[in-house]
Amino acid sequence: MMCYRMFMAMWMAMCLVPIATVSPNSVLIRSLSPDDIVVYIPNHIIVYRDGRYEKLIDCDTTPAGIDPSSGVQSKDVVILPDAPLSARLYIPKPQNRLVKKLPLLFYYHGGGFICGTAAEPNTHNFLNLIAAESNAIIVSVDYRTAPDNHIPTAYDDSWEAIKWAAQHVDGNGPESWLNEYADLGHVFFAGVSSGANIAHQMAIRVGSENLGGSINLEGIILLHPFFWGTTSVGSEDPNSEYIEYVEMIWTFAFPETSGLDDPFLNPAMDPKLSNLGGSKVLVYVAELDDLRNRGWYYKYILDQSGWKGKINVIEDKGVGHAYFLSDPSLESTQAMRTNISTFINT
Repeated sequence: MMCYRMFMAMWMAMCLVPIATVSPNSVLIRSLSPDDIVVYIPNHIIVYRDGRYEKLIDCDTTPAGIDPSSGVQSKDVVILPDAPLSARLYIPKPQNRLVKKLPLLFYYHGGGFICGTAAEPNTHNFLNLIAAESNAIIVSVDYRTAPDNHIPTAYDDSWEAIKWAAQHVDGNGPESWLNEYADLGHVFFAGVSSGANIAHQMAIRVGSENLGGSINLEGIILLHPFFWGTTSVGSEDPNSEYIEYVEMIWTFAFPETSGLDDPFLNPAMDPKLSNLGGSKVLVYVAELDDLRNRGWYYKYILDQSGWKGKINVIEDKGVGHAYFLSDPSLESTQAMRTNISTFINT
């Protein structure tokens, strides 16, 4: 793994502009062949000197449609054509949406703000199961990622998706599925890893900004949330190489960040923490995940902030980061989905 100091020296030499726009006349670029690697972040991205890049995970896609095992139907919709910004919508099978309008769940995929899409197969399969078992409408936001779109684009896109959905409060919005089936008085935000970070940030914005009463956020679901900070918490090793790894991901995705204590990454540094929207939070952590302590710490700082809601943390033993996306049949994965359904429907 390229050390963080080397990465920062190269990145700063490029004047903190998007990789794709670096001038081919740069001294650094002239000095090496086009195939030389300037950034390598394991499991995320390789960036070459000539501006090309390869994303390393969650690059495959699967089409929307009817899931034969659950009967859940999905489709892709455009939210902002000029961005472009889109989302994948999910609705349960017809017989499960006849009695009343259904809870609306916004979901944000993971990938360190660098990788992943709403059409990634594991994400798609996971949300088919969540929609079926929770009997909920899902808006899976396909927010834009680095290096083409650095933070705060991911947050801004996610907020635009919420505002778009809010247009359907009176059943007169642009999307028929939301008009017909979604209960905007029964809304939840959820995400995994960096997507959980986004879900948290969207809840802060709901609690801090005025949406005109168009949606009612009841709670958020944070699955293995991507948070960090300069001070170690819990059993974290202050000399761990994982800290450099987090710095590489975060600084690549957000070149203008103030660092690991940026309020976007460290909720403890956010003066708006007590404004968190919703009245309940469900956090999942994994025993073998380096981010585990941050999930537990999130409960501590939220309890200390003066926020009036209820937060519950569940830890799965013997598993690592985002394990549930790749192994839906595990007992712990099934228990997670059951707990998510209970959280949404009670």
